[in-house]
Amino acid sequence: MSSIPRTSAKTRRPWPYPLRRACQALPLVAVIAIANFFWLRLAPGDLADVIAGEAGAATPEYMAELRRQFGTDQPLAMQFAAYVKRLAHLDLGWSFRYNESVLHLIGQRLPATALLLVSALVIALVVGCAAGTFAAVSRWRWVDVLVSVIATLGFATPLFWLGLMLMVLFSAHLHWLPSGGMTTLGATLHGWAFVRDVAAHMAMPVFCLSAYYLAIYARLMRASVLEVAGLDFVRTARAKGVSRWRAVVSHVVPNALLPIVTMTALQFGTLFSGSVAIETVFSWPGLGQLALDAVSSRDLNLLLGILFVSSLLVLAVNLFADLAYGWFDPRIEVER
Repeated sequence: MSSIPRTSAKTRRPWPYPLRRACQALPLVAVIAIANFFWLRLAPGDLADVIAGEAGAATPEYMAELRRQFGTDQPLAMQFAAYVKRLAHLDLGWSFRYNESVLHLIGQRLPATALLLVSALVIALVVGCAAGTFAAVSRWRWVDVLVSVIATLGFATPLFWLGLMLMVLFSAHLHWLPSGGMTTLGATLHGWAFVRDVAAHMAMPVFCLSAYYLAIYARLMRASVLEVAGLDFVRTARAKGVSRWRAVVSHVVPNALLPIVTMTALQFGTLFSGSVAIETVFSWPGLGQLALDAVSSRDLNLLLGILFVSSLLVLAVNLFADLAYGWFDPRIEVER
């Protein structure tokens, strides 16, 4: 008789997929933190030079004392070791420009940027996917032509120029919307009055930021719907008597959304770069404007903290996109 071999090693259950993906992202986080540190050190000048320039003049002794306080007089290796030690303790450092903790400054500005980015992304996804679906269903008709023209304009229009033109029209001439900021200065509003005030200030920046990505999602969704509509399972559903729009909503759209999920994860990082221009044009008090101030003042600790937090957010969105694949397409199975 042949004996069945026995193994003494116990079968280990794999870690949950989100935890494994998070652990796989840790080396990438370390590489991003190291690259940000050394790349920013390649830029000429530091905060001491900016302070001396604002003062009009400064003695060499005063400049040396400033660099000693900021820690930039130490060798690069010692600065990097101190930076890694702070990150290990979840400390992003101190902003000498604002005289506040970097983590506290980012925590103050992050909600405003998150509100702007999430609103723009949701509008771009919903309107873009709907427009792309209608364009694909009405192929070569006026709806398809209209969506194509609007998408082309969205691609070609610079965001900062669109923001300035909207400001001139709706703020300077029509006086319908405020020209900048997040709330009305000096106004003490509560409840729905506060919500309406914030919504009025959000209207133009959200529209500007979502215009470009709306065009991308509309064109991508149109191509994806046309591709999925020609597959065998859709023709089988139509042959069984399923109506055209029911087949589109129940069979075509859920399978066509997978490229949209991928593109959203890839485009989320570019949303931060786009928010810098939009927040600057509309004086929106978010991370984009804070990053621009950090660059102009050479506040390296603050800029490193913003880049590090932004990288973590982008990695988190990509992890969420991996988990969303199985929800949009049941054929994709994730190991548990």
